[in-house]
Amino acid sequence: MHELLSPDKGGKRLLLGNEAIIRGALEANVGFVAAYPGTPSSEIIDGFARLGDEAGVEVEYSVNEKVSMESACAAAISGVRSLCSMKHVGLNVAADAFMTLAYVGVKAGMVIVTADDPSLHSSQNEQDNRFYAKMAHVPMLEPATPQQAKEMVLAAYEISEKFRIPCLLRTTTRVNHCRGVVELGDLPSGSVQGEFQRDPFNLVVVPMVGRKLRLQLLEKEKGLREVSESSPFNRLEGSGPWGIVTSGVSALYVRDAVRELGIEDKVTVLTLGMTYPMPERLMGRFLQSVDRVFVVEELEPYLEEAVRNTAQKLGLGLPISGKGPDGIPEAFELDSLKVKKALGRFFDVPVETPTPLSAPQDLPPRPPNLCPGCPHRATYYSVKKIFGEEAVYPTDIGCYTLGLLPPLQMADFLICMGSSVSTAGGFSRVLDRPVVAFIGDSTFFHSGMTGLVNAVTHNRNILLVILDNGTTAMTGHQPHPGVSITAAGRVEPRVDVEQVVRGCGVQRVTVVNPLNVKKTQAALEKIREEMKEGGVSVLISRSPCPLFERRMLGTKQRVVFQVTDACDLCRDCLSQLGCPAFVWERDAGGECVRINETLCNGCAVCAQLCDAVKPKKL
Repeated sequence: MHELLSPDKGGKRLLLGNEAIIRGALEANVGFVAAYPGTPSSEIIDGFARLGDEAGVEVEYSVNEKVSMESACAAAISGVRSLCSMKHVGLNVAADAFMTLAYVGVKAGMVIVTADDPSLHSSQNEQDNRFYAKMAHVPMLEPATPQQAKEMVLAAYEISEKFRIPCLLRTTTRVNHCRGVVELGDLPSGSVQGEFQRDPFNLVVVPMVGRKLRLQLLEKEKGLREVSESSPFNRLEGSGPWGIVTSGVSALYVRDAVRELGIEDKVTVLTLGMTYPMPERLMGRFLQSVDRVFVVEELEPYLEEAVRNTAQKLGLGLPISGKGPDGIPEAFELDSLKVKKALGRFFDVPVETPTPLSAPQDLPPRPPNLCPGCPHRATYYSVKKIFGEEAVYPTDIGCYTLGLLPPLQMADFLICMGSSVSTAGGFSRVLDRPVVAFIGDSTFFHSGMTGLVNAVTHNRNILLVILDNGTTAMTGHQPHPGVSITAAGRVEPRVDVEQVVRGCGVQRVTVVNPLNVKKTQAALEKIREEMKEGGVSVLISRSPCPLFERRMLGTKQRVVFQVTDACDLCRDCLSQLGCPAFVWERDAGGECVRINETLCNGCAVCAQLCDAVKPKKL
């Protein structure tokens, strides 16, 4: 039995925040879960994939976030509780469905987990998705701990079902990836069979229907405001004259800072767990009980604006502060020290700054890097040999984005998933240079196909390189439509990338194994000549992720490579290929290049580039 399926009611487990969300959904009798993986939310769909069969939950690795929301809402419309999860930028992809789903509503409860990423740990931006709740007029809950995450999932389903509207659960990286003690509740028995009832004049949103549903949504919001006023997740603590407003993980930083400043008896803290709709009456009582207010929140001044609006409505002139040069920064994550300094300045309390821990200064930096034996490195090497510095290289989101770094430096532009193909088309029309775009197999299915169709339709002169490593590698080797083996080890129908590309109208399609350097470069030479005729060319660079091979397929390594005495110290292996298995060092005999055998995965690319590299059997 999976740990998260334990029937031990009242028992306690040390769970990841994402695991607590899974447990909460299971206790709420969720029947359908869909997601496209994205850090920091990936463990939610991965966890459900591992226990779905045992729990009787339908689990879908969707092709993208929009599809996941549409699949999950169909289940909820049919009376089956559903959940979809995504990272913050994933909600941008799903926003088209999300905004209208708020109008249509649901029959059974539906929870949408949006995992924000302050400090951009693994993201291209750190947008604040709390504004999506306000824009869509849907309820939103923000947990601070794994225990709260579980409790709020249960509450979210109740709210969603009562008002027939999806509910956002907004988390942040620190909540998703922290561990905390979670008390288990009841697990319901039995699954729910869906039943669809035709109701086209409420479910088919043409303008006539949309106008009616818009008014109904605003009526729902009035009821949701009453729920927020009495929500147990919105609470006042303390009775001092200094007011603090906070929510989510910031509440934990406030708790630490208040204790360390020794001002527990001087403050009243309003902690909001249901942050949309705002509990204006509760906030009004709080504002009338304090002399001044400081708002502590990560990213945008979302709470601060609500506090100021409420104060203005009540005609209160008390000082209110939050974001600013002397307050809370508007970028990146908070911590207890940042909050303590800001509170100290605002409330004029002395702050003792701890002596910073000093790290050894002689440690070399360790930037992220493509793994030893990664086929993407071989692809980049060959493309650079043929197209060189002349070409423009739009790239996309995945492991291969690390081609940005030296010595490869094969990434010139990136804004979002799928952008490589579309921007390549734009570059090709305004530049007199070759344009070579890179995209991974999972990202191609996610959002690259439409850009490719657009490029074919407009006869863009580009080369699209699809880096097909047979998995969604960056987020944890999840399956995608082009993969024939799932995370659970089951064989599933496979969508062939080459057939899709040809179906999009591409006439020039080449498939290579990038680990065969000579054949890959010969194919690229031919493609470069063909590009003089104009139009779209596609190179499918197909070789499995070595980590995936070992983890999922059990492939055993039989050979490593070594540098022989024939090495002339040209350093091309370091300056052009940059495989992390290569080491430059000094020994008793002087300087030398060697291969770290514990890192080498036997891909043989280096041996094709240098006669001084030879195989060594294990």
